[in-house]
Amino acid sequence: MTTRTAIVTGGGKGIGAALAKRLAADGLQTVVNYSSSAAEAEHVVAAIAATGGHAKAIRADVADAAQMKSLFDEAEAAFGPVDVLVNNAGILKTTLLA
Repeated sequence: MTTRTAIVTGGGKGIGAALAKRLAADGLQTVVNYSSSAAEAEHVVAAIAATGGHAKAIRADVADAAQMKSLFDEAEAAFGPVDVLVNNAGILKTTLLA
């Protein structure tokens, strides 16, 4: 049986962290993607490892296509083909209403 691999964008905190931990608990190798909070992503990876799972934190901004390609390349180098993608991260552009 082949182990599956998942990427969770925005996996360093909140809903993304919970999703990453759940996927790992279900036996998937999990990539915890983050953009700015390396410490929080590494905390999620440590929590997954503590329960016997396999995870890696990888920085990439979902708004940058080149960084997203790099995210997938690094994930595949670490764990093999990606089977699951959870697009949890979002982009928020704010402007003045007036």
